[in-house]
Formats: sequence, C-alpha cells, structure tokens
Amino acid sequence: MNKNDYIIRLEEKKDYREVENLIRESFWNVYRPGCSEHYVMHVLRDDPDFIPELDFVLEKDGVLIGQNMFMKTIINADDGRVIDILTMGPIGIIPELKRKGYGKAILDYSIEKATEMGFGAVLFEGNIDFYGKSGFDYARNYGIRYHDLPEGADDSFFLCKELIPGYLDGVTGVYQTPQGYYVKDEDVEEFDKGFPPKKKLRLPGQIF
Repeated sequence: MNKNDYIIRLEEKKDYREVENLIRESFWNVYRPGCSEHYVMHVLRDDPDFIPELDFVLEKDGVLIGQNMFMKTIINADDGRVIDILTMGPIGIIPELKRKGYGKAILDYSIEKATEMGFGAVLFEGNIDFYGKSGFDYARNYGIRYHDLPEGADDSFFLCKELIPGYLDGVTGVYQTPQGYYVKDEDVEEFDKGFPPKKKLRLPGQIF
C-alpha cells in the first residue's frame, strides 16, 4: 500500500449506494450467513446520534474501497453519571484489499479526526489483534462493562481507546449500544433484495 494511491474523504449522498454495497461485500458471510451491516449503515445515517463529520470513505483510483463511521453513545456510570462517548463502525474494506493496510489507514485517520473534534473515548466491538495496533485495549481494563453480558462471560471482543488521556479515570459502568444498531431480520432481507444476489453460507468462525 502506498500512501499516495488513495484519498480519505467524507461520505457524500451520491456515495450511499456504493458504500452500502462495499459494506455488503466486506461483511458477507463473515459473522453470519449473509450480513446485516449494509442495512445498519442505511438506517444509521438518519439516526440523531450519527455524526456526519466522522463518516469517511477511502477512495482508490476513483473507486470506493473502504469506509468508517461513528455514533454518539454513553456509559451509564456506577456513580450515576452519564459519560458521553463514541462507538464506531461498521468499518469495512472490500475483500480483495483486506490485510493490505487500508483498514488501519482509515481507522487511524478517523480516530485522529474524532480526537480533533474533542470526543473523549471510543468503545466498540472488534478484534484486539487488529485494533490493538491502533491503541485499543480491552474495555475491562478501563472498568467498563458491556451491557447485558453475564458476569464472567468472554468480553474480549469489547474494546476501548481513550482519545483524551485520563477521560475515563474514575469511571466504572456499563456501555450502551445505540439502538440504531438493532435491526430486524425481515427488514434486512427486504433491503437486501435491492442488491445483486449472493449466496448465504454457513462457515466456520461465524458467531451468529
């Protein structure tokens, strides 16, 4: 990957369908047979907690090959405070260009922009092997718990990065996933009919 062979810019309305197809290609059969992430993105753009200023695409040779976006959410702190934070994603790169550095490029760029806007921390679900390279750690090390997760359950998927050093000092509590991420299977199925047919496969490693 050459830093001069791509640009990162804000998503525009004219990009919406191409971005949704990009996300569909990136997530298809990864976590479940088929995917829902392209519909989630479609829904989130109209959510009041969506942040248009942090909705990025990565373009190479005039083609969109990656994207990332952020949502506002909260931690319900154990002491009664409500702590404003960000969550992130879906973040996607087209399959043929995964593991070539483009994902880290748009991740680091978008994190930098979120930091410049004054946000304090990002919490989300991801793989520490990838996101750890960009400074993410297990959220448990910050005293933050994932909502609805039984005590003692595996929480290694739940990651955190402080954007303002010390922002979560003295904070323990429960992270809340924005409601916009919860979509109905039947709505996903209906939305997906507008895209080229793809075969759903049950594959090893899927979690749903």
